[in-house]
Amino acid sequence: MSKLDQVLVLEPKSELHFKGPFSDVVTSYLKLTNPSERRVCFKVKTTAPKRYCVRPNNGLLEPFGSTTIAVMLQPVDLDNLNDKNKHKFMVQTMFAPEGDVNQENLWKEVNPEAIMDSKLKCVFDMMANSNENSTRNSTATPNAMNMSSHSTNNASITEEVSVNEKADDVKKLVDENKRLREELASIRTENLQLKEDGLKHRIRSGISTSTSGDKLLQSELSSPKLAPTPGLALTPQVIGIAVFLLIAGILLGKVLF
Repeated sequence: MSKLDQVLVLEPKSELHFKGPFSDVVTSYLKLTNPSERRVCFKVKTTAPKRYCVRPNNGLLEPFGSTTIAVMLQPVDLDNLNDKNKHKFMVQTMFAPEGDVNQENLWKEVNPEAIMDSKLKCVFDMMANSNENSTRNSTATPNAMNMSSHSTNNASITEEVSVNEKADDVKKLVDENKRLREELASIRTENLQLKEDGLKHRIRSGISTSTSGDKLLQSELSSPKLAPTPGLALTPQVIGIAVFLLIAGILLGKVLF
């Protein structure tokens, strides 16, 4: 019986590329997509398990779901690696049964004819030729020195800018303090002026009141007083009779005594 065709869609389909330099971990990515309406279990295997780290190396894809697998090549010296052309990966898949799935037991008990697989070859994209590498190595130190000098200059410039900014801040604070003092002095002067104006106003009000009282008193004094109404008007005739009676009274007194 022929094998089943791979149900998953792999990106890339047949080659995993790793780009140098290989003195550090190099990662290549593999995307798996499930275009079917059934759940699919997958497992990733390699011919060089000590050279790679795969995350995740197995899992379950829901219908129309997808996942991305990180394939990490450990630091290696490819020039001394004899089996580098034999590194391959294989993605095995199968339809998952209904209910909960125990991946470990499932792969042990599955019928081999139900397994679908795809193989991918590892391709190492080397850097430029050795002459270019040596040129890079020879220019690395000057470049590093230039970068260090540039960083030092940047640090000096940054420090200078920081000092200038602090000086500007101090100057602004001094100017603001001076302005506030001047404003306070102006407020004090204005307050004194208001107090003085108030005092003058009160004095003027007192003088005006006193003047009004004096004028009223003078008016009362200068106005003619109303004499009491006598019982008899002091006419010349009345005065004459009074004088006559007075003389008569004196003469009568002398005669009697």
